[in-house]
Amino acid sequence: MTAKVWCRIFLSLMFFALLCIPLLTVASQSPEAPDTHAVDFAMKNVTYHYSEPVAVHIAELQGQLIPTKSGATVFFDDKNSFNLRLNYAEISISYNALAQVLNENVFSSSDAPIKHLSIEGKNNQLIMKGKLPQKANVAFETVGTLSADPDGRIRVHSDHVKAAHLPVKGLMDLLGIDIADLIDTKKVHGITAEKDDLILDSEQILPPPHIQGKVTAVRLQGNDIVLTFGSPQPANFAAKQPGNYMAFRHSDMRFGKLTMHDADLIMIDMDPADPFDFFLDHYQDQLVAGYTKSTPQYGLRTYARDYNKLKKQVSSRSPRR
Repeated sequence: MTAKVWCRIFLSLMFFALLCIPLLTVASQSPEAPDTHAVDFAMKNVTYHYSEPVAVHIAELQGQLIPTKSGATVFFDDKNSFNLRLNYAEISISYNALAQVLNENVFSSSDAPIKHLSIEGKNNQLIMKGKLPQKANVAFETVGTLSADPDGRIRVHSDHVKAAHLPVKGLMDLLGIDIADLIDTKKVHGITAEKDDLILDSEQILPPPHIQGKVTAVRLQGNDIVLTFGSPQPANFAAKQPGNYMAFRHSDMRFGKLTMHDADLIMIDMDPADPFDFFLDHYQDQLVAGYTKSTPQYGLRTYARDYNKLKKQVSSRSPRR
């Protein structure tokens, strides 16, 4: 082979390398691949309990259960072992339930900036009342509106403010004082004060399993705040399942003494006339009160009784972590 031919081959290889290096660089900088241990998850018409009194209503949900430890398996009995990533969901929470969540999970410390918070709605406005320990425990009341921020948090804008039952918003404006000057939120998680707004982060204020997702719309409806996460998705893998349900598909998941490989599990409400009342701390009691069927594809369909319809002598087992 002549030197001229070798030269051409060498130049061709150099040209190929110059083309490939940028592509390899881009590939190495691409986003991390999705967690292969994530379990696809869907819900329809479910009342989900975080505790005995605190529950949210989930009209529809599509997402994944993501292990909190990379490479681990979702363990349904341990609510701290996974987070819930929301691709789309419509979730409503009552004013009382939200106030209790904030009092117990955000403002529970002795130096919290707000105590004894209560929430109600009137004329499409949100009314928040409480006390300010850092301001001589003075009672306050704000009246405002809700909106979804572009970053996915919930903004509560205060149009009217009262302190010790007296209107003070005009005086605050005159003195150049706003809500952020009255309420120091630096020591709490999930809520920040910005001028005359309080901003709530749904990923932080709710107990585990924690949710991951952006609020794209928020509205008041009756006694509830209705939150929309993400955007509508194509029909989920359990869309043909009638009634109310919680469905799990793909990857592995543990529950009780069992591990299901390539999960294919749907928990179905035995009484579809009302929402599926579900409490993770007592899901085993709900399953024991129902029955299970296997599918030809080795899946499971478990028919569970509503938590609020169980006999009150539920299991004495310790609540799940």
